[in-house]
Amino acid sequence: MTQRVPSAKPEASPIDPPLVDLPINTHDSGFYDGFSRSVTIPAKIIVSLIIMWAIFFPVSANETLAAANNTIISTFAGWYVYLVAIVMLIALALAIIPQSGSLRIGNPGEEPEFGRFSWFAMLFGAGIGIGMLTYSTGEPLAHFQNNPDIIRGVVEPASQEAIRPAYIYTFLHWGLAAWGTYGLVGLAIGYVSYRRNLPLTIRSALAPLFGRLMSGPFGHVVDVVAVVATILGVAVTMGLGVEQFVAGLYRLGFGDWLVDAEGSSTPAAIIISLVVLVGASTLSALSGVGKGIKWLSNLNLGLSLILLALFVVMGAGLFGLELLGVALYDYLRTLPQTAFSLFSSDGSPMQEALVRWQLDWSVFYWAWWIAFAPFVGMFIARISRGRTVREYVLGVLLGPSLMCFVWMTLVGGTAIDLELSGAANGSILSADISDQLYATLAVLLDSGWAWVFSGLVVLLLMTYLITSADSAILIVNTINGAGDTDGQRRRHIVFWGAALAFVVGSMLIIGGIDAIRITMIIGALPFSVVVALMAASIVKAIVFDIIRKHHGVPTTAQACEEWEDSQ
Repeated sequence: MTQRVPSAKPEASPIDPPLVDLPINTHDSGFYDGFSRSVTIPAKIIVSLIIMWAIFFPVSANETLAAANNTIISTFAGWYVYLVAIVMLIALALAIIPQSGSLRIGNPGEEPEFGRFSWFAMLFGAGIGIGMLTYSTGEPLAHFQNNPDIIRGVVEPASQEAIRPAYIYTFLHWGLAAWGTYGLVGLAIGYVSYRRNLPLTIRSALAPLFGRLMSGPFGHVVDVVAVVATILGVAVTMGLGVEQFVAGLYRLGFGDWLVDAEGSSTPAAIIISLVVLVGASTLSALSGVGKGIKWLSNLNLGLSLILLALFVVMGAGLFGLELLGVALYDYLRTLPQTAFSLFSSDGSPMQEALVRWQLDWSVFYWAWWIAFAPFVGMFIARISRGRTVREYVLGVLLGPSLMCFVWMTLVGGTAIDLELSGAANGSILSADISDQLYATLAVLLDSGWAWVFSGLVVLLLMTYLITSADSAILIVNTINGAGDTDGQRRRHIVFWGAALAFVVGSMLIIGGIDAIRITMIIGALPFSVVVALMAASIVKAIVFDIIRKHHGVPTTAQACEEWEDSQ
């Protein structure tokens, strides 16, 4: 393949047309037919080494992960905090500015592939659905007992006054920062892929900065980093989901073999759950985005609305809605401060506690969202062709953020109300985070209905797990296939499904969810550099396209071809 460069621009034009061809060498026969071996093989080797390390050297793995966690998370805390805040601001600015917001992710006049309902359902289901089921109660309850205001002594733990600061930080972690990171990565990929006909892969997002350099080894490294980050980021979500899935099965009476004496999932329960869930997700991935994933995403959203309706009718619905309004006001009012706040230690116990809180919560989340961004960003780009930049950014940032806020206030607010009223008598607060949603249902409903709705949560978890895993498998194969979204090779889908199951299973068994979290934070660090470059790249791409439009220079691959013909 050779670089196709439009012919000479008009003499008066001060700017060249964009790069509209980025060749990536792929193998044309054999097992890796249609795949870039320079990306696929190194990514498989790295992931396989992580799996073997966890399985064959579990003690060493745990000790190394703990040491790496203490070093990396403290050293790079500021980098994560400021990067996520700046990325969020850039995404919002691109939507608000009229010239950039009106540009289309595709050719002028192109219609979106998916309707708004299916688009939103896929955004929410693949992006954050599993985490919502775990943290809709877990996060507000955690901050209800400990948050920076409580650490400073401003409010008492588990008191009425602790609710508002608890939700400031809950919304901080699950709102615009998360979806701004996903949205910007997806925009950087989709914009150049659909306007400039570049491959739908991570490296293409950096082409406005580095041009044809992204065709070679530098581009291969970027895609390998993205594949590894994707597997590790999805592994955290899968790990949370599997633990809550097992806790639900135990609540439903499937046997004491599911949990050990400490209430943790047993190795047998983890392995059987992963075989069932990842097996189903692999079958779904084989059917593609337009079939299995779309159908499951719509089912996820429907089941989620049924569960939310329960909390509106039977839970503290009025309290939750009032809390939603107050928490939104508090969140937006404090966002400039909280988004850029970085706690530092002066040796005092209070400052040490603040630093530890931020490392355990905010920095962990920012690393999680960054590690999750190549998967969610690629997936969002895949389903968002034809939308304007403004519609895309506002849809990706505001819609799912608001849905998260509704979940947190209606479900989490009900749990807090049950504890404050004395009805729960500490049973929800004392439950493990994977069991708190079930514990809330047990207090809220009689035993029969609690069993029914716990079953609904288990079903919802299963569909969310399948959706996230099969989406991730397809995205990894798209990156490995140099952006090819049509010819997904079955053997590679099976490999990545098995790899995901082994990463989750091995880490859960050697050290629980903490082992996966630490591994993910390490994996997120190199991709955070890619995210920073993506932010600069999409700004350059859009600014230059605005200049091109002003001077009558083409900005899309289609227009470049027509422009060449007219020269």
